[in-house]
Amino acid sequence: MQSEGFMSFVKTTMEWIAGLFVVAIILLLLTIIVFYIIDSTQKKHAIRHNFPVIGRFRYWFEHLGEFFRQYFFSMDREELPFNRAERSWVYRAAKDISRTQAFGSTRNLNQVGTVLFMNDQFPTQEEDAVEAPPVMIGPYCRTPYLAQSFFNISGMSYGALSKVAVEALARGAARAGCWINTGEGGLSPYHLTGGGDVVFQIGTAKYGVRDAEGKLSDDKLKEVAEHPQVKMIELKLAQGAKPGKGGILPAEKVTEEIAKIRGIPAGEASISPNGHREIHTVGDLLDLINHIREITGKPVGFKTVLGSEHFLYELCAEIHKRGIEFAPDFITIDSADGGSGAAPQPLFDYVGLTLKESLPMVIDILQQQGLRNRIKVIGSGKMITPSMVAWALAMGADFVLSARGFMFALGCIQAMQCNKNTCPTGVTTHNPDLQKGLDITDKSVRVHHYHKNMVKAVGMIAHSCGVKEPRQLKRHHMRVVTESGLSTPIDKVHPYQENKIPTKNL
Repeated sequence: MQSEGFMSFVKTTMEWIAGLFVVAIILLLLTIIVFYIIDSTQKKHAIRHNFPVIGRFRYWFEHLGEFFRQYFFSMDREELPFNRAERSWVYRAAKDISRTQAFGSTRNLNQVGTVLFMNDQFPTQEEDAVEAPPVMIGPYCRTPYLAQSFFNISGMSYGALSKVAVEALARGAARAGCWINTGEGGLSPYHLTGGGDVVFQIGTAKYGVRDAEGKLSDDKLKEVAEHPQVKMIELKLAQGAKPGKGGILPAEKVTEEIAKIRGIPAGEASISPNGHREIHTVGDLLDLINHIREITGKPVGFKTVLGSEHFLYELCAEIHKRGIEFAPDFITIDSADGGSGAAPQPLFDYVGLTLKESLPMVIDILQQQGLRNRIKVIGSGKMITPSMVAWALAMGADFVLSARGFMFALGCIQAMQCNKNTCPTGVTTHNPDLQKGLDITDKSVRVHHYHKNMVKAVGMIAHSCGVKEPRQLKRHHMRVVTESGLSTPIDKVHPYQENKIPTKNL
């Protein structure tokens, strides 16, 4: 009897499943018929009109291509903005696993513009190597900053990044002994987690330090500066992703918490002005820098993308007119191929100078004008591997920043979903379900490892060139491949500059 009952149950279940299957088939056929009618009668999309239903798969495949292109179709060195070889190095460095490779380089060493470091026949021995010493920023401030690391985390706002990503970066930075830049989105509690050094960025919308009218509030600025972790203030004029346009945060990413930190309405798109209302000339720029420095007592500089050398000459002339103590304490030069933020494609692709051209220009003009020792120079933009960082230091930068390198250390897979709140790794989304995949403790360790292995690898390049620490790398340690296919010393392309103006009051 039990056997008959069981067989009856199985038969009933199978009939029920078969019925569901038939219903599903009918619904699928009806759906196909409906889509066929819609597609064949509409005139807006030629593909769908000519190939009803099937044409819809084009959009699906196009979307999936963003995710799978890097795995199945791109060669190791051809993908942009970062190829597989570059990302792979970061992933291995963050995991603290072997970064050696077999069977030779996959990099084309004969391509025009390729930089080659010149090894010394007598490399620096391990016992003679030293760590890069700390560098003081802001000698005329009430509270100068003694920066410990030459490699630091570039500006990424809470809002553009998730809270778990920011907290993991902040904790990792504290472990590594480097600073983290807040980005223009204001100072969040997640930036302060871990107790590490913080650079507070003031964007054109003055998020976090704005009054009801969107102007700079001295009282709120003082509150930010009172945090002992806040070591410097950076005034953002422009960023690599979108020179000439302010920050863009879609409405779906403006949560109640983010709105409170920024001082804006929740649920509305956060669009910064394309410039500071107070700044129209280099004189205005120096006025605001010195005002902020007087209020906070801390080093103040600015971040920009260079578009012309005339701006630098005007700035230097105004500094000499006022006195060297009125100079910005640092200048952060962002590259036009930067891009951790959402931006319009015309600005991404066509506006501003890349760091390859702008960094030596800034260094040379400051040297000519006798201001190189007074103003520290920070290079930022697409520098995620040791060769890139070593190049910037050799060109003359005091510090190097990376945003996307540290994003990769957090687990970013370059899915290109940063502006859609759908980041699959939890780095740039405020979807709680997606954020669960980013473990703060684990990722903070990876941030620390990435920084540690970056510093180690840059040091390895420096020692190969015969110097004791990375900042001793100079232009004569590098060559660049020319149109002839042969290399020439970089210091012939970018000659060392002499100080043409007497230096006073340094």
